[in-house]
Amino acid sequence: MHELSIAEQILDIATDHTAREGVASVREIELEIGTLSGIEIDALTFALDVVTKNTVLDGTKVTIIDVPAKARCESCGEEFLLEDYFSPCPACGAFQSETLQGQELRVKSLIVDE
Repeated sequence: MHELSIAEQILDIATDHTAREGVASVREIELEIGTLSGIEIDALTFALDVVTKNTVLDGTKVTIIDVPAKARCESCGEEFLLEDYFSPCPACGAFQSETLQGQELRVKSLIVDE
């Protein structure tokens, strides 16, 4: 379950930010998670509930923004949404494509109480 270590890293980011800014708590955290990131959302939210007890993220609202997977065909240049890594280009049928988005996990924002 790598979601536990991801939750710990998210907590580290929030803790570093709040310490640097002199903020006591975080009201909301927004996470961008790509559909091809391999992260189980339910497992991550459970892990966040566990690791954030008695921290700056305790009781924080977690908003998850799904980032759809998008690719560019290396044969014809068509940009298209990916269902998975093996999706062919809808325009020409080629399987060689460059993934443009959908693999990310990013802390987009922290909304803090001052």
